[in-house]
Amino acid sequence: MAAWMTGRHSRQIIFVVTGIIAAFAAAIIFWRHGSSQAAQAAPPPIPVTVAEATQSDVPIYYDALGTVAALNTVAIRAQVTGQIISIDFRQGQEVQKGDTLAKIDPAPFKAVLDQNVAKKNADEAQLVDAEKDLARFKTLVLKDFETQQNVDAQVAKVDQTKAAINADQAAIEAAQTQLNFATITAPIDGVVGFRQVDIGNIIHTNDIGPLTVLTQIKPCTVMFTLPQSDLGPVREAMLHGTVSVLAFDQNDKEQLAEGRLLLINNQIDQSTSTIQLKAEFPNLDERLWPGEFVRIRILITIQKDAITVPAVAVQRGPNGLYTWVVKPDNTVDQRSIETKSVSTEVAIVTKGIAAGERVVVNGQYRLDAGSRVDAKTQATPGGPDKS
Repeated sequence: MAAWMTGRHSRQIIFVVTGIIAAFAAAIIFWRHGSSQAAQAAPPPIPVTVAEATQSDVPIYYDALGTVAALNTVAIRAQVTGQIISIDFRQGQEVQKGDTLAKIDPAPFKAVLDQNVAKKNADEAQLVDAEKDLARFKTLVLKDFETQQNVDAQVAKVDQTKAAINADQAAIEAAQTQLNFATITAPIDGVVGFRQVDIGNIIHTNDIGPLTVLTQIKPCTVMFTLPQSDLGPVREAMLHGTVSVLAFDQNDKEQLAEGRLLLINNQIDQSTSTIQLKAEFPNLDERLWPGEFVRIRILITIQKDAITVPAVAVQRGPNGLYTWVVKPDNTVDQRSIETKSVSTEVAIVTKGIAAGERVVVNGQYRLDAGSRVDAKTQATPGGPDKS
């Protein structure tokens, strides 16, 4: 009887132990299954590209589209009529003020000059003879051998001869001027354009077309317009000194020249509410060419210690501007911001962002508040991405 009880007790113990083991195994299986489901439910981090908000002095520019114009443009025309005997320039050549461009046959003008010089010489000889006669008449009248009337007549003759000599001198100067005009020279420094008349042709003072056109491109100017609302800051900048102006190519990628703001037009165009301005560029390397369209940037001021982020980080929502900020735990927060000036590359943030914070510049469309992200730092020019 005791042995049977002992066997029965042993079996009960085995059943209990087996049940405990089974329950423990079930609990482990349930925990692992739950953990697996939880792991499957958690979404993976969203890959984004970030950039760090920086603090620095930022130049503030106004942008405009302008047209390059020559500082001076001169149509070279003949000032006397005659046959062209030489062309002394090459088309497209750069010339200096006073350089000979062409020559007209000087023979007719030289002949007129010689005639006037000869006439003056003859009148001067007559003047000598008339003055001698006058001296004799004055001596004779004192001795009552000559009348005062004849003396007065001789004085008039002397004066008349002097006037004739003065007229001769004026004629000589006029003839000399005509002879000088037979040599056509450059009135300014510049670049010669196409030649419109060839050697051997007769050129006239009233010809419709000029001999050529001379254009001064060093320095040159650029004409451009700004909205009327920009007039105040531009005038304020001019009151503080020289306003720097940069010229870029049409793609707004390559800087072509740096100059200064020359003037603001004295009237606003009421039809467009714009104001016209002119900038001057030294253009020593001739990268600006008359008639060319260029992008203009005017330096208005420099914003000291400005917080800047890439412009692509700035988003616009129903409540205004915002950006996605990556927190230290790699989750994101939608942050409302205020900006003072936004260019195509950089935005100046006046409220909402501190220097050193990371903002999302690529991948924003997949984000929600609290999303976990896999952030990679935006590559600097010429450098790789940094995780």
